Amino acid sequence: MAAVDLSTHPGHLARRLQQAHYLLWNVMVSEEITSPQFAVLNTLVAEPGLDQRTVGERVGLDRSTMSEVITRLGRRGLLDKVRDPQDGRRFLLRLTEDGVRTHRRLTVRTARMNQVFLAPLSEDEQNLFFELIRRVADAAEELRSPAEPLRQAPDRLGGAAAPDVARHDGDPVTS
Repeated sequence: MAAVDLSTHPGHLARRLQQAHYLLWNVMVSEEITSPQFAVLNTLVAEPGLDQRTVGERVGLDRSTMSEVITRLGRRGLLDKVRDPQDGRRFLLRLTEDGVRTHRRLTVRTARMNQVFLAPLSEDEQNLFFELIRRVADAAEELRSPAEPLRQAPDRLGGAAAPDVARHDGDPVTS
Protein backbone atom coordinates (compact mmCIF):
# COMPACT_ATOMS: atom_id res chain seq x y z
CA MET A 1 0.00 0.00 0.00
CA ALA A 2 1.37 3.41 -0.96
CA ALA A 3 1.52 6.34 1.41
CA VAL A 4 -0.98 9.14 0.83
CA ASP A 5 -0.04 12.77 0.30
CA LEU A 6 -1.10 14.40 3.57
CA SER A 7 -0.74 17.84 2.01
CA THR A 8 -4.08 17.10 0.34
CA HIS A 9 -5.81 16.11 3.59
CA PRO A 10 -7.67 19.07 5.13
CA GLY A 11 -7.73 17.51 8.59
CA HIS A 12 -3.95 17.09 8.59
CA LEU A 13 -3.45 20.69 7.46
CA ALA A 14 -6.01 21.97 9.97
CA ARG A 15 -4.16 20.15 12.76
CA ARG A 16 -0.85 21.71 11.65
CA LEU A 17 -2.47 25.15 11.58
CA GLN A 18 -3.89 24.53 15.05
CA GLN A 19 -0.47 23.52 16.35
CA ALA A 20 1.07 26.72 14.93
CA HIS A 21 -1.76 28.78 16.42
CA TYR A 22 -1.36 27.11 19.81
CA LEU A 23 2.38 27.80 19.84
CA LEU A 24 1.95 31.44 18.84
CA TRP A 25 -0.91 31.88 21.32
CA ASN A 26 1.19 30.61 24.23
CA VAL A 27 4.22 32.69 23.28
CA MET A 28 2.55 35.93 22.15
CA VAL A 29 -0.83 36.08 23.89
CA SER A 30 -1.16 34.09 27.11
CA GLU A 31 -0.12 30.89 28.80
CA GLU A 32 -2.97 31.27 31.30
CA ILE A 33 -5.96 32.18 29.12
CA THR A 34 -6.64 29.81 26.22
CA SER A 35 -7.95 30.80 22.82
CA PRO A 36 -11.42 29.32 23.57
CA GLN A 37 -11.48 31.21 26.90
CA PHE A 38 -10.61 34.41 25.04
CA ALA A 39 -13.44 33.70 22.58
CA VAL A 40 -15.86 33.52 25.52
CA LEU A 41 -14.53 36.78 26.98
CA ASN A 42 -14.80 38.41 23.56
CA THR A 43 -18.39 37.25 23.09
CA LEU A 44 -19.37 38.63 26.49
CA VAL A 45 -17.76 41.99 25.68
CA ALA A 46 -19.91 42.12 22.53
CA GLU A 47 -23.07 40.75 24.19
CA PRO A 48 -23.02 40.94 27.99
CA GLY A 49 -25.57 38.86 29.87
CA LEU A 50 -25.90 35.98 27.42
CA ASP A 51 -26.71 32.57 28.80
CA GLN A 52 -24.09 29.82 28.83
CA ARG A 53 -25.69 27.82 25.99
CA THR A 54 -25.84 30.83 23.67
CA VAL A 55 -22.22 31.78 24.34
CA GLY A 56 -21.22 28.18 23.57
CA GLU A 57 -23.09 28.31 20.26
CA ARG A 58 -21.50 31.65 19.36
CA VAL A 59 -17.95 30.38 19.92
CA GLY A 60 -18.48 26.81 18.69
CA LEU A 61 -17.91 24.98 21.97
CA ASP A 62 -19.81 21.88 23.02
CA ARG A 63 -21.73 21.86 26.29
CA SER A 64 -19.12 20.13 28.45
CA THR A 65 -16.20 22.20 27.12
CA MET A 66 -18.21 25.38 27.60
CA SER A 67 -18.98 24.40 31.18
CA GLU A 68 -15.27 23.85 31.90
CA VAL A 69 -14.31 27.18 30.28
CA ILE A 70 -16.92 29.02 32.37
CA THR A 71 -15.72 27.31 35.55
CA ARG A 72 -12.09 28.27 34.87
CA LEU A 73 -12.91 31.87 33.97
CA GLY A 74 -15.08 32.13 37.07
CA ARG A 75 -12.29 30.79 39.30
CA ARG A 76 -9.95 33.42 37.87
CA GLY A 77 -12.48 36.12 38.73
CA LEU A 78 -12.99 37.09 35.08
CA LEU A 79 -16.72 36.47 34.87
CA ASP A 80 -19.78 36.21 37.04
CA LYS A 81 -22.43 33.58 36.53
CA VAL A 82 -25.88 34.45 37.86
CA ARG A 83 -29.21 32.67 37.63
CA ASP A 84 -31.60 34.12 35.12
CA PRO A 85 -34.43 35.68 37.15
CA GLN A 86 -36.90 34.65 34.43
CA ASP A 87 -35.67 31.05 34.15
CA GLY A 88 -33.92 29.56 37.18
CA ARG A 89 -32.37 26.79 35.08
CA ARG A 90 -30.34 29.24 32.98
CA PHE A 91 -27.19 31.09 33.96
CA LEU A 92 -26.39 34.52 32.58
CA LEU A 93 -22.76 35.51 32.15
CA ARG A 94 -21.12 38.88 32.62
CA LEU A 95 -17.49 39.88 32.69
CA THR A 96 -16.07 41.30 35.87
CA GLU A 97 -13.94 44.46 35.75
CA ASP A 98 -10.89 42.20 35.76
CA GLY A 99 -12.42 40.23 32.88
CA VAL A 100 -12.87 43.41 30.83
CA ARG A 101 -9.26 44.48 31.55
CA THR A 102 -7.98 41.01 30.65
CA HIS A 103 -9.94 41.03 27.40
CA ARG A 104 -8.57 44.48 26.50
CA ARG A 105 -4.97 43.37 27.18
CA LEU A 106 -5.36 40.12 25.22
CA THR A 107 -7.04 41.84 22.28
CA VAL A 108 -3.88 43.85 21.60
CA ARG A 109 -1.77 40.70 21.84
CA THR A 110 -4.06 38.66 19.57
CA ALA A 111 -3.83 41.36 16.90
CA ARG A 112 -0.03 41.09 16.94
CA MET A 113 -0.18 37.30 16.95
CA ASN A 114 -2.52 37.29 13.95
CA GLN A 115 -0.09 39.50 12.02
CA VAL A 116 2.68 36.96 12.62
CA PHE A 117 0.41 34.00 11.86
CA LEU A 118 -0.75 35.48 8.55
CA ALA A 119 2.58 37.04 7.51
CA PRO A 120 3.22 34.48 4.73
CA LEU A 121 0.08 35.72 2.91
CA SER A 122 -0.58 38.95 1.04
CA GLU A 123 -3.61 41.00 2.08
CA ASP A 124 -5.66 39.57 -0.81
CA GLU A 125 -4.55 36.05 0.10
CA GLN A 126 -5.50 36.66 3.74
CA ASN A 127 -8.99 37.75 2.70
CA LEU A 128 -9.37 34.67 0.49
CA PHE A 129 -7.99 32.43 3.25
CA PHE A 130 -10.58 33.76 5.71
CA GLU A 131 -13.40 33.40 3.22
CA LEU A 132 -12.48 29.81 2.42
CA ILE A 133 -11.94 28.61 5.99
CA ARG A 134 -15.16 30.36 7.08
CA ARG A 135 -17.05 28.59 4.33
CA VAL A 136 -15.65 25.20 5.33
CA ALA A 137 -16.21 25.89 9.05
CA ASP A 138 -19.79 27.06 8.44
CA ALA A 139 -20.53 23.95 6.36
CA ALA A 140 -18.94 21.75 9.03
CA GLU A 141 -21.26 23.28 11.63
CA GLU A 142 -24.17 21.80 9.70
CA LEU A 143 -22.66 18.33 10.19
CA ARG A 144 -23.39 18.60 13.93
CA SER A 145 -27.12 18.14 13.29
CA PRO A 146 -28.02 14.66 14.53
CA ALA A 147 -31.31 14.74 12.59
CA GLU A 148 -29.69 13.86 9.27
CA PRO A 149 -27.24 11.03 8.68
CA LEU A 150 -23.68 12.19 8.18
CA ARG A 151 -23.43 10.36 4.88
CA GLN A 152 -26.13 12.63 3.42
CA ALA A 153 -24.31 15.84 4.41
CA PRO A 154 -22.28 16.34 1.18
CA ASP A 155 -25.51 16.45 -0.87
CA ARG A 156 -26.96 19.02 1.48
CA LEU A 157 -23.74 21.04 1.38
CA GLY A 158 -23.53 21.14 -2.41
CA GLY A 159 -21.10 18.26 -2.97
CA ALA A 160 -21.36 14.76 -4.32
CA ALA A 161 -22.97 11.95 -2.36
CA ALA A 162 -20.69 10.55 0.30
CA PRO A 163 -19.16 7.15 -0.39
CA ASP A 164 -19.69 4.35 2.07
CA VAL A 165 -17.65 5.16 5.12
CA ALA A 166 -15.64 2.39 6.78
CA ARG A 167 -15.69 2.01 10.53
CA HIS A 168 -12.44 1.71 12.44
CA ASP A 169 -12.80 -2.09 12.49
CA GLY A 170 -12.98 -2.24 8.69
CA ASP A 171 -16.65 -3.15 8.45
CA PRO A 172 -18.61 -0.76 6.26
CA VAL A 173 -21.11 1.51 7.92
CA THR A 174 -24.65 0.69 6.91
CA SER A 175 -27.57 3.04 7.07
